[in-house]
Amino acid sequence: MTARIDARFAQLKKENRSAFVTFLMAGDPDPETSLEVIKALPKAGADVIEIGMPFTDPMADGPSIQAAGLRALHAGMTLKKTLALVREFRKGDNATPLVLMGYYNPIYIYGVDKFLIDAKSAGVDGLIVVDLPPEEDDELCVPALKAGLSFIRLATPTTDDKRLPAVLANTSGFVYYVSVTGITGSASADSRAVGEAVGRIKRHTTLPVCVGFGIRTPEAAQAIASHADGAVVGTALVDALRGSLDANGKATAKTVSAVAELATALSAGVRAAK
Repeated sequence: MTARIDARFAQLKKENRSAFVTFLMAGDPDPETSLEVIKALPKAGADVIEIGMPFTDPMADGPSIQAAGLRALHAGMTLKKTLALVREFRKGDNATPLVLMGYYNPIYIYGVDKFLIDAKSAGVDGLIVVDLPPEEDDELCVPALKAGLSFIRLATPTTDDKRLPAVLANTSGFVYYVSVTGITGSASADSRAVGEAVGRIKRHTTLPVCVGFGIRTPEAAQAIASHADGAVVGTALVDALRGSLDANGKATAKTVSAVAELATALSAGVRAAK
């Protein structure tokens, strides 16, 4: 069911290293540049790629990713075009796992059944939908699993042992541990606390545990990767992309390389952890 995700983590386990997981917003700063940036990530060391689905009310995201979503929306990005981006990516890469991350509203408007069919055929491997709790699994999670897509759940510092079984019940692919309380890009991850949290989660599941929110540097990525099965970096990459844009927020000749160079450095940090 989750062939690419399972195969990638099995490969990494053999190599005795953690995954470098990247996040970028689909369509930022425009659909064409976004595709080129995402296509550059595997060569820069990305093991799994999360692709944001632009939405007007991204409640879990900090200013950087909110701004990325707005840039994408202003450039005409839609959920249909996001799936088209995945389809184009797959023409040159059939191995790297792709996970769509975002909110339920765009999927609901698209139509759940149609979305799942289109996402699977485009080459999507999994979904992270941050505003659907386990109590709403029948809305999207269970249908996604039946369609052959992983449904990756978030666990947080406030997810206690009583709550964890519900969070993990229909989770597949990997568990995404949010290392800080708050929005993306709001604080730095504490590697010691992360190590304790990952150990606690692993008492409840055999799935890989990847850690995100608050990882901005190669050193931080290395510290987190030493405790987890993967380190997820989003805001820092989005900021690198934003910093490459011109005064009008348009892509420049430096946009792809700015993201790729940071991703390469972050990947080296993750690979140095084990």
